[in-house]
Amino acid sequence: MNSRLKIFGVIALIGFLAGVLAQVTATFIIPAIILFLPSLSVISAYLVSGLAGAVITVFIVGAWAYLTSRKDTY
Repeated sequence: MNSRLKIFGVIALIGFLAGVLAQVTATFIIPAIILFLPSLSVISAYLVSGLAGAVITVFIVGAWAYLTSRKDTY
């Protein structure tokens, strides 16, 4: 039971950090990108937020997979 609580805690922490990162992305990074690439301003904010969420999720899952992979030395 204790290991399940640890896993839930880690998943909650990762979700919290992903939410904070998504908010920072939506507040600072996306407006900066739109400033440099004005053609993106016609794209819906939902599409840009979805794209940012997908990139963040792939990065987090990739980091998790790398950190938890077995490192067998033959």
